[in-house]
Amino acid sequence: MSAIADYASLLVDAGEYAGANDIAHVFQRLVGLAESKFNRVLRVGEMETAGTIVLTDGNGTLPSDFLEARLVRSPDGTGLSAWSLLELDRRYASRGGIPAGYSVVGGVIRVRPTASGSITLDYYAKIPPLTPTNPTNWLLEKAPDVYLYALVEEICIWKKDAEGSSMARGMKELAMRGLALQDERARWGNAQVVVQGLTP
Repeated sequence: MSAIADYASLLVDAGEYAGANDIAHVFQRLVGLAESKFNRVLRVGEMETAGTIVLTDGNGTLPSDFLEARLVRSPDGTGLSAWSLLELDRRYASRGGIPAGYSVVGGVIRVRPTASGSITLDYYAKIPPLTPTNPTNWLLEKAPDVYLYALVEEICIWKKDAEGSSMARGMKELAMRGLALQDERARWGNAQVVVQGLTP
């Protein structure tokens, strides 16, 4: 079990590290700020999930926890290419047919040529937020130091402690790099190099 087991123990430890005992009333907001920063930069295997999106005239609503697409498959299972919105419209406009590409526009995925049916989306999902009623998640269990240093940074920013926030940010970024490296090794540590094309 982690030394920081849940939301309550994170509140205590982060307050002690930052030298602040008066943070309970703002802690939920500070957790949210830290998680927003995680979601902008962190991409590891635990964030990957899959879902099905129903299309209407080639458009579908993305999941509320969507961050970034990994693989989009057409109704027949073929992988779709990501295109800029300009290029997608230039190539396919509003023609119907077998989907070949997609663009993400706000909370909508546009698939062209337009089609109805369902597509499959493998994507990076937002980190489930920590709250008093949802006191733990995979990130706190796997890398409690990432959460701890991120919260110390947010507390120091709230206290207007520039030196403390800078030190905590450095520790947080180091912990996040370690988490990303661990993920990379888990995924690719035994990967085989494949040379494409003709070889002598």
